[in-house]
Amino acid sequence: MVSELIVPTIIMIVLFVLNAGVMYFILRERKRDIMVQMESLVSGHTFNKIRPRLADKLEVIRFDPYIQKESVYREKKKVRSM
Repeated sequence: MVSELIVPTIIMIVLFVLNAGVMYFILRERKRDIMVQMESLVSGHTFNKIRPRLADKLEVIRFDPYIQKESVYREKKKVRSM
């Protein structure tokens, strides 16, 4: 008799915990910005830059210390969320 009450109670508790975990991932707010690695097309020099998550991939002109001139840098990969 007791086991008939305990098993459904345990199942309800497990389902509640799983549902709460799923709701946490659904409702959690995503970070607004991300850090990306920029790489020089000429020398391979890299630096990190922060950009909005929903923006297009970056391409900038910046001084390249390896060649001592300005160079085009393109976004190589995402480093982390900010």
